[in-house]
Amino acid sequence: MKPEVLVLAASPSAAVMAQLDQHFDCHHAWRVAPDQRAAYVAQVAPGVRAVLTTAAIGVDQPLLDQLPQLEMVAINGIGLDAVPLDLTRARGLAISNTPGVLTDDVADHALTLLLAAARRLPALDRYVRDGAWESGVALKPTRALRGKTCGIFGFGRIGQAVADRARAFGMDTMYFQPRPIDGASAPRAASLLALAQASDYLVVCAPATPATRHAIDGAIMAALGPDGTLINISRGALVDESALASALRDGALGMAALDVFADEPRVPAALRALDNVILTPHVGSLTVETRHAMGQLVVDNLLAHFSGAPLITPVH
Repeated sequence: MKPEVLVLAASPSAAVMAQLDQHFDCHHAWRVAPDQRAAYVAQVAPGVRAVLTTAAIGVDQPLLDQLPQLEMVAINGIGLDAVPLDLTRARGLAISNTPGVLTDDVADHALTLLLAAARRLPALDRYVRDGAWESGVALKPTRALRGKTCGIFGFGRIGQAVADRARAFGMDTMYFQPRPIDGASAPRAASLLALAQASDYLVVCAPATPATRHAIDGAIMAALGPDGTLINISRGALVDESALASALRDGALGMAALDVFADEPRVPAALRALDNVILTPHVGSLTVETRHAMGQLVVDNLLAHFSGAPLITPVH
């Protein structure tokens, strides 16, 4: 018999979905209406041996408690903040995620946001569409990136890829994370506050943990200053969104560009009302190629587990 897998979210890759159905007895909870989903999961729960979820959805204790035969949680994504690792560890569950394959696209999106903020692309688009150019409305110049400092909070795979791209635009780079990286391609600041003080652009690439919640607070925004820009492609929980809205509204911070939010897909009205913030709907990895590669890695991890082989990308 095929192993039973509870699928909480679909992959946009048809090839990935076909492989899931080929190799596993899939219970596609995402296809069930939200008001009927709990009953559906309760019905199939006794035989489920793996859960396929995303970094945003995760799993919670009530779901884990329903699955007596559960052996594995396969995460389509890299974030672990929505998975109670203490509980999964206590039960001896195998956990996998999909690091590496999304690095380039997320770093590309970080630089896209940085460039859009630096050159004020949304405002320029409106300037043309609204007829201001044709009417001769004066336009203020923007600033070049060359010689500016891109500070990076969190210098893992994505942070280092962001640094490579920023240097290609002539920017200086620095990073901060608690653990120094031997042979890092950029100097390490003494603290996150020191990084913000030295940066023109601060890119948030650190993981979401209890220690990093609201790490980007009012003091960090004030250190960036009225000419500074904050870019977040990590997790919304790292940024105090109320403090951010106030800093942007009051001019304490110049601009922000955000792909992630604390309560997705709900974005605070205070941020949506501001002109000096660029908002995108958590799409850093949303390319055809990367979403297929992520889904394929999920399938490969599931196949490895049920064949008795080591996971390809285990979470320890």
